Amino acid sequence: MHDVTRRTALAGIGATLSGIAVPAFAQGASDSVFLLSYFTDQDEGRAGLKLARSDDGYVFTPLGGGRGFLTPEVGRDKLMRDPHLLRAPDGLWHLVWTSDWFGPVIGHATSRDLVRWSAQQTIPVMTAFPGVRNSWAPETIYDARADDFVIIWSSSIDGRYGATPGSRFEGLKLRPYYTRTRDFRRFAPTKLLFDPGTDSIDFTFLTLADGSLRLIYKDETHDSEQRRWLVSRSAASPTGPFGPVSKPFTQTMTEGPTAIRMGDRYLVYYDVYEQGHFGAASTTDFVTWRDETDRVRFPKNARHGTVVRVPRVFADAIA
Repeated sequence: MHDVTRRTALAGIGATLSGIAVPAFAQGASDSVFLLSYFTDQDEGRAGLKLARSDDGYVFTPLGGGRGFLTPEVGRDKLMRDPHLLRAPDGLWHLVWTSDWFGPVIGHATSRDLVRWSAQQTIPVMTAFPGVRNSWAPETIYDARADDFVIIWSSSIDGRYGATPGSRFEGLKLRPYYTRTRDFRRFAPTKLLFDPGTDSIDFTFLTLADGSLRLIYKDETHDSEQRRWLVSRSAASPTGPFGPVSKPFTQTMTEGPTAIRMGDRYLVYYDVYEQGHFGAASTTDFVTWRDETDRVRFPKNARHGTVVRVPRVFADAIA
């Protein structure tokens, strides 16, 4: 009964900044901790959603002994890669994830406490596009001005932006796409978010102190030259317009960014995937960066996920 009371008490919402609703617990650091959602790659994500917590935002400890909190049941491959968590204004958590290596759908489920979950569903984000190869790394952001949710992900469509038919990863040219929804049952027609001008993936939004947005993603270019590093742009809204691209702020072979505000700085975590560990960099202006990698400890075998700030009592209730 005590746990239920605590969870119910945490269902309120906070302020709205520049049209983006921010839950009360995300506005300050008072009595809060950091929660990481992630997957592990040795099983390609089939073990499902994993959670870890951190008091300082740098060292994360697995919850539940590293068990999966939601086993994937949808999609042809039944994977749960790139899990992204968003808490809606009504207190409901929305989880979206990559459910297949190659295909036109993504996975979705909801929860009040991140322990008990709704039935899973597939969202057919790219079924209207002949020649689509994949639907990768979805994320959701709430747009208070439109009173709806924007879901973004990356896809490659044969014949567009230089993409050519091929086997698995051959011939891919990734671009960001989006749909809008109010109820996660009815979805607006999928549209191109924008053309970054390069093969790009792993798009994530960060709300800044002044309420503006920053879009952070991976430049996946690796044919004409080897980039595969992280860059960012300003964003006037979840669907743009977007500012000019920044200079890269990570080394090559980095991906899966997730970002938080920490004091007067912004901290971006990222997957150094070839070396099998996470890195981090912090900034105040998205021009000058400080390497924070030596301070970061993620759970063993952790891959691309989401870091959010939650009340300590909320994290304490997750077992």
